Amino acid sequence: MPSRIAADLAQLARLASDGGLDLRQVALRVKADLLLSTANPPAEDMEAFRDMAAALIPVIDEPTALILARKLAGWRHTPPEVLAALRARGGEVLAALVRKGTPLTPAEIEDIAAGTDPAVTLALAARRDLTAAASSLLAGRADPAIDLALAANPMATLPRAALVLLVARATATPALAQCLLARDDLPVAELAPLFLQASLDKRLAMIEAVSAHEALAPSPRRPSISGEQFSGLVATALVDREGAFAALADLFGADAEFAAALAADHSRQLAALTLVGCGASPEEATRFLIGLGDDTAFSVQRIFALADLMRLLTPATARRLVLQIGGLSEQGGARPALQPAMDPSGTPARPGLERPSSRGGMQDMLRRLGGKTG
Repeated sequence: MPSRIAADLAQLARLASDGGLDLRQVALRVKADLLLSTANPPAEDMEAFRDMAAALIPVIDEPTALILARKLAGWRHTPPEVLAALRARGGEVLAALVRKGTPLTPAEIEDIAAGTDPAVTLALAARRDLTAAASSLLAGRADPAIDLALAANPMATLPRAALVLLVARATATPALAQCLLARDDLPVAELAPLFLQASLDKRLAMIEAVSAHEALAPSPRRPSISGEQFSGLVATALVDREGAFAALADLFGADAEFAAALAADHSRQLAALTLVGCGASPEEATRFLIGLGDDTAFSVQRIFALADLMRLLTPATARRLVLQIGGLSEQGGARPALQPAMDPSGTPARPGLERPSSRGGMQDMLRRLGGKTG
C-alpha cells in the first residue's frame, strides 16, 4: 500500500476511534484513495464504489465532498453516476469539479455559464473547452474576476460579442488590458481601443489594421481645421493646458470626458492622433504639443517620435483610431471632427502613399515613444 494512503488511513482511523469522524465518510474516502492508486481498478470494485458513492455523497459533509470532487473530477475511471451525485451538491463542490476538469458537454458548459453561482462561473471561465456561446454569457456578467479569467485563458474562444465587452472594460482596467494584449489569437483590429496600453509591435499592427479598414471602407471626407482655429488652439496651449485639451476635444467633436482622457495620457500619443484626426499636419500638431510645456514637450526625442507617428497616418485613419480609443461614435460628439480635403499622406481612395515602407523604421519610431516591443 502506498505510504501516503497508509498515513491517511492511520489518521482517519485515529479520528474515527475518537468519535471525530462519521465512519461512512471515512470508508468512502478510503475506498476512493485505494481505487485512485490502482492503474486499472477491477470492475467489481468500481461497481461497489459507484453504489457506495451514490448512497453517501448526498449526506457526507462539505469538506469530504470537496476532497472527493477534487480527486475524482479528472480521473478517467470515475463513474458518471458519481460525478453526477457530486454535481448535484452544487456550490463549491460543483466549482471544484468544473475547475478540475470534470467532463462536460457543450450544452452543460453553456447551462453552467448561464447559472447564478459566482464560484462556479468563475471556475468555468478558466476551462480549456469553453465554448464561444459560454464565453459570451460569461463576458456579459461584467464580473471583474471572470473578465480576467476569460482574458487569461488562451484556450477560450472569444467571439466578437464577448471581445467587444471585454475590451471596453479593459480600457479602464490595466490588468485586463494586458491579459488581452498578451494573446496572439485575437484580431488586432478589435484591440485598437487599447492602443495606449499596447506594446510597440501591437500598436504598429493596430495602425496597419485600421489603415486597411479605412482603405476598404473610406470615411466621409471632412473639412480641414482652419488656420484661425489652429492658431487659437496653440495660443491656448501656451497659457492654459487644460483649456487646450478642452478645445481640442471640442474640435474633434467630443466632450469633457474625452478632454480629461487627453490630459491623462502623458505620452501625448492620444493628443497627437486627435490633432491629425482634426486635420492638422504633423508640423502644426508638433507646435501644439510643444506649446503644452510639459515633460513630453521638453523631450526632443519624444517630440520627434510623435511627429514620426503622425506621419504614418492619414486624418481618416487617425480619426478611426481616436474614436476607438476614446469609445466615441461619429454621431455622439458635440460636432463633427475636421479634416483637410487633401492630406499629403494620402486620400481616402488612395491612403498612405507617403507612409514609410520599412516596418523596421516604424518600429524604431515607436520605440522612441517608450515601452517594450513584445
